[in-house]
Amino acid sequence: MNEEQMTLAAMARGDASAFARWAASVEVPLRLSLRAFATSVDTEAVLQETLLRIWQIAPRFTHDGKPNALLRFAMRTARNVAVSEWRRQGRTEQKELLEQHLAAEVEVAPITPDPHLREQIVNCRQKLPASPKAALEQRLLAGGHEDDTTLAGRLGMSLNTFLQNFTRARKFLRECLEKAGVRLDTELT
Repeated sequence: MNEEQMTLAAMARGDASAFARWAASVEVPLRLSLRAFATSVDTEAVLQETLLRIWQIAPRFTHDGKPNALLRFAMRTARNVAVSEWRRQGRTEQKELLEQHLAAEVEVAPITPDPHLREQIVNCRQKLPASPKAALEQRLLAGGHEDDTTLAGRLGMSLNTFLQNFTRARKFLRECLEKAGVRLDTELT
């Protein structure tokens, strides 16, 4: 089973993390597919409604065997939601504009992780000193679900020491990645 189908299966089981990863990978293509509607409807609301619908339909979605099946379905859903909103606003008198919106071609491809970047991050994380490495790993494992005081306690550190180690880890990673040729200002945009 390919990664897309495994993600879909996890989403069908109600795995919110799998859905979050999928949503993050398709957010840009979905936004781009709605660009033609940006002057006519609230595309942020359309995007949110689309993601909600995908989350609800995921357990019943049938993969067609072609690449990016769920993304293609999400794009079609987003455009339908945008058209419905456009019509709800009483814009039916502008049929030519709607036809232009619908004719706009959008590339269907999720954003995939860069294997070189991932490799460099792993290499740099391995080079971290023990305490900053432990602080970073605790933060990553917690995934934002636990406060820093709890994480510090797990490591036997005071809160201040934990925060200092986490800050050191971030600084070290940034420097290590930049030395490896990774331009974080470009990667993080």
